[in-house]
Amino acid sequence: MSAAALFFGAHPDDVELTSAGLAALLAASGERVAIADLTRGELGTRGDVETRAREAGAAAQALGAAVRENLALPDGALDRHDRAQLKAVVECLRRHAPSLVVAPHFDDAHPDHVEASHLVTRACYLAGLARYDAAGERHRPARLLYALYRGDARAQLVVDVTAVWEKRTAALRCHASQLVPAAGAATYLTAPGFLAEVEARARTWGALAGTTFGEGYRARGPLVLSDARALLAGKE
Repeated sequence: MSAAALFFGAHPDDVELTSAGLAALLAASGERVAIADLTRGELGTRGDVETRAREAGAAAQALGAAVRENLALPDGALDRHDRAQLKAVVECLRRHAPSLVVAPHFDDAHPDHVEASHLVTRACYLAGLARYDAAGERHRPARLLYALYRGDARAQLVVDVTAVWEKRTAALRCHASQLVPAAGAATYLTAPGFLAEVEARARTWGALAGTTFGEGYRARGPLVLSDARALLAGKE
């Protein structure tokens, strides 16, 4: 069954850290939302593959996503030039045939996030080529957005996620193996102020847009309005 939107993360908690609010909003409006994690996070300092898969499933349920799958590409070795990896992403796109794709932004400190961004970008184009050798019917998404991690003004689009903030937070907290200090060795995600930092970023984007909580995105290509009234206050 096709999905209206397909959200990609390099690791099982990446969507929850960047774009889960948009996923929850679309799901709450009745749209079919799919999430695809490229790797199982097997190189992560905390949590084994089975635990992280259970957490990802619980988070997807909290967001209202219809389906979540894992492509089992190699953690720490995502590679935009690897034909097998590219084919796997193309086949995922063809399976779900989304109108909207959300990918990690390519300006990021984590090399897997950078490669994931480029993999998804290339795959979105190649999935629409009839002669590209991959399973499924050709399909090219209408829109590709890149989810930003840092709360700065580079966003071309800010989505107001205030209405689903509690749902977004609940989904992130499902990844207890990564967040709960007692669950293992200390990491950046277990620092005392990490969740407050996540909220601060959302408040920064919210402040830019005149709302409480926001998520920031950049677009592949221009954002086009079909109804000019969306530019009027209160008409979004």
